[in-house]
Amino acid sequence: MFNNLGIRHIALNVRNFEECFKFYSDVLVMSVDWKPDNENFYLTNGVDNLALHHASDVDFGAVSSLDHFGFFVKTQQDLQDFYDHIKNKSVPIVKELKKHRDNSMSFYIKDPDNNILQILWHPTLSNAS
Repeated sequence: MFNNLGIRHIALNVRNFEECFKFYSDVLVMSVDWKPDNENFYLTNGVDNLALHHASDVDFGAVSSLDHFGFFVKTQQDLQDFYDHIKNKSVPIVKELKKHRDNSMSFYIKDPDNNILQILWHPTLSNAS
């Protein structure tokens, strides 16, 4: 059975990038976990992770503001096991398993309705209760 920690990661495409950052950081008191560039913020409350992706050129009438949502796993081995499981089930893989600059690891898959899910191990957040 796939052992996961729940949906603790959401990624949003946002037009009002700075305003959304201020809302989530000031109003919801989330702190910056990682800022890889000027178009992306990864915020956390210590358990959950919210990605804000600047998307000024996205037609939100045609595309959802939801970029993807993620399931955290407890260990790197859980991530590898689930990746192998997905490959055996012939589930469409959008992005292969890889290590990110913040030392997290993940891969992306599609559900039958083309929603994108990220299966993610994070060195700090996967161990948070």
